[in-house]
Amino acid sequence: MEIVCETCNARLNIPDEKLPPGQRVSVRCPRCKNKLVLDTDTVKSERLYPSDQASEKIGSPLDAMPAPSPNQEYELPSEEMSGFDDMEAESALYSYGEGEKLALVMIADTHRFETIKEAVDALGYNAIRAENTMEAVSKMRFQDFDLVLLSDLFDNIPLEQSPILQYLNHLSMSVRRKMFVLIMSDRFRTMDHMMAFAMSANLAANWKDLDRLSSILGRAVSDNEKFYKVFTDTMKETGKA
Repeated sequence: MEIVCETCNARLNIPDEKLPPGQRVSVRCPRCKNKLVLDTDTVKSERLYPSDQASEKIGSPLDAMPAPSPNQEYELPSEEMSGFDDMEAESALYSYGEGEKLALVMIADTHRFETIKEAVDALGYNAIRAENTMEAVSKMRFQDFDLVLLSDLFDNIPLEQSPILQYLNHLSMSVRRKMFVLIMSDRFRTMDHMMAFAMSANLAANWKDLDRLSSILGRAVSDNEKFYKVFTDTMKETGKA
């Protein structure tokens, strides 16, 4: 969907699949920083107006997330939900160079993040860190990521109960297929394909192999691209990609 900021006339392109249908969503113009509101139920390609003209409640990116199943105990605390609309508007929409490869890294440990950043930078990715679950989902709703790295116990939530994996598992296949998802934990064996499959990820890795992450990840991403190459080429030739 192409939208135009009423204040500075900047043109923004947001993938349709990133917008929840039938809701009002807030974004911030990357040029003039004005908070804007998009009504996805009625607007297809329209000018966006500053949010002070809107009186209806702004939808949260978590609205579209599936509810946890009965055996999942995680629930977002009410205090985390307060002020989320402002955080979403500030951080969800970013402007990156065309063709730039983006990696979303979800990990609490700053030292490990720096090591991961070096590894993914070496592979040509721009590493972007998410501090918590809501920020991570918000970023994924408004930005396509080529690589998603999720740590066990991110936001103090085990991977088996992670709302991040729930969100990824409910993306359309055309969107999910373009993401390479890496999960990391002390409980996994590196390149345990059965574990990765069970968690709906592309690759599982153990933290003890963090120093070798660049080579491990590079090989896995290359193998994944080769696996989908014929399919991707066919989709491009038929105009479906």
